[in-house]
Amino acid sequence: MRERALRIAWRGAAVAMLLLGVPLFVLGPALAWQNGNARLQQRAETIARYVDRVHSDGHKVTPKQLEPWIGPGQWVQVVNKDIVQVGTRPGFPSQQANRLSAGGTTVTVEGTAWRVLGQVALVGVLVIMGATGTFAVASALALREARRIAAPLIYLAAQAEQVGQGQVRAQIKPCGIEEIDLVAEELRHSSERIAGKIAAERQFASDASHQLRTPLTALSMRIEEIELISGEPEVQEEARKCLEQVERLTQTVSDLLTKTRVSGGSAEAINVDHLFAHQHEEWEQAFAAKGRPLEFVNDAARFALATPGNLAQVLATLIENSLHYGGGKTLVKARPGTSSRSIFIEVSDEGEGVPDRLGAHIFDKGVSGHGSTGIGLALARELTVADGGRLELTQMRPPVFTISLGAVPLDPDKVMPKGALVSVGRRRRRF
Repeated sequence: MRERALRIAWRGAAVAMLLLGVPLFVLGPALAWQNGNARLQQRAETIARYVDRVHSDGHKVTPKQLEPWIGPGQWVQVVNKDIVQVGTRPGFPSQQANRLSAGGTTVTVEGTAWRVLGQVALVGVLVIMGATGTFAVASALALREARRIAAPLIYLAAQAEQVGQGQVRAQIKPCGIEEIDLVAEELRHSSERIAGKIAAERQFASDASHQLRTPLTALSMRIEEIELISGEPEVQEEARKCLEQVERLTQTVSDLLTKTRVSGGSAEAINVDHLFAHQHEEWEQAFAAKGRPLEFVNDAARFALATPGNLAQVLATLIENSLHYGGGKTLVKARPGTSSRSIFIEVSDEGEGVPDRLGAHIFDKGVSGHGSTGIGLALARELTVADGGRLELTQMRPPVFTISLGAVPLDPDKVMPKGALVSVGRRRRRF
C-alpha cells in the first residue's frame, strides 16, 4: 500500500511540475533576458536625451561626459556628426540596445550578459529545488496517509486471525476512516456470533456427555452384575461382549467431547517472552544441578497463536527430554517464520542426538531410545497439531526439535483494547 501511495503521489507531483514547473522553466529565462534588454534600452534612451541637450547648447559630447552614464561591463557608442565611444566592448555573450533620438543621434549600448545568464541559472535551480521539494512533500504526505490507512488494516487482519483461531476479543479503536470502522464493527458482530456458536457447541457436548455417561455407567454396572450372578457360560460370554461394547461407546463419547473442546477454539496470542520467562524459572534449577546451561532467545518479535497450556506442556516436554537425554547447553530459540503470520520455536542441545533407527518414529507412541514410556513426544505432537501447528525433528545430530505455529505480528493488547469505541458515520456507541 505504501508503494502504491508513493506512486500516486509521485504521479500527481509530476503532473503538477509539468503544468507549472515546465512553463516556469521556459518563461523564467525568457523574462530574465527580456528584463536585461529593457534595462539597456532605458539606459540608451537616457543617454540619447542627454546628448540632445548637450547638442542643443552648441557643445559636443566628449567621452568624459558619457562616463557617468555607463554601468560596469557596458560599452556606449554615440553617432551624430562625430563618433564617440566609451568603455570596453564586452565579448560573447552580450546584449545590445539601440536608440535614435529626436535630434538624429544614434546611441548604442552593449553590456555583458553574464549577469542575466546567472539569473537564468538561478531560475533553473529554483525550479529544480521546487520540484525536489514537491516530490519530497508529496512522498511524506503519501507515507503518512498510507500508514494511516495501512495500520488499521493490519490490526483488522490480526483480529481476524484471532477470530479464526476462536479467540474472541474486543474490537480495535476507530481509525476515523468510515469504511474500515464499518468492517471492524461487522467483524465484532461476527466474532460475537462465532462465540455464541462455540459456547452452544460446548454446552451441547457437555450436556450430551452427561446425559449419555449416566445411563452408560448404570448399564455397565448392570451387565457386570449379570455376569457375576449368572452361572451359565453362554450368558457370561454375552455379558462380557456387551460390556466391551458399552466401554467402547463410553470411550467414544469421551473422545468426541475431547475433540469438541480442542476444536472449540481456545488458541490465544501468547507473549513468547512471558512463556520463556516462565519456562526458565521452572527449569533453571534442574539444569543448574546438572551443571548445564539453559538459554532462551526470542528473535521472533511476534506473538504465537496457540493454547497456552498446550504450548507450555509441549515446550516443557522438549526441555525435559533435553535435560535427561541431551548434553551441553540447551538453547530454546524463537525466530520468525517464512511469513509474518508464522513463528518457529526451536529446542536444541549439544548432545549425541537421536539414533538413526528412531529418527522416523520418534513421535510414535511407545517409541523410546532410553527405556521411557514413549508417550511424551507423541502427546506433544498431538497438542501442537490441535493448535494448527507442527512439531518436527529438523536435525538429528545435534538434535533440534522445531515447533511451527501461527503468529500475530502485533501486540493483541494494543490491537484489540478492552471497551473500544466504535464510530461509524455519525453514530457513536460504546461497547
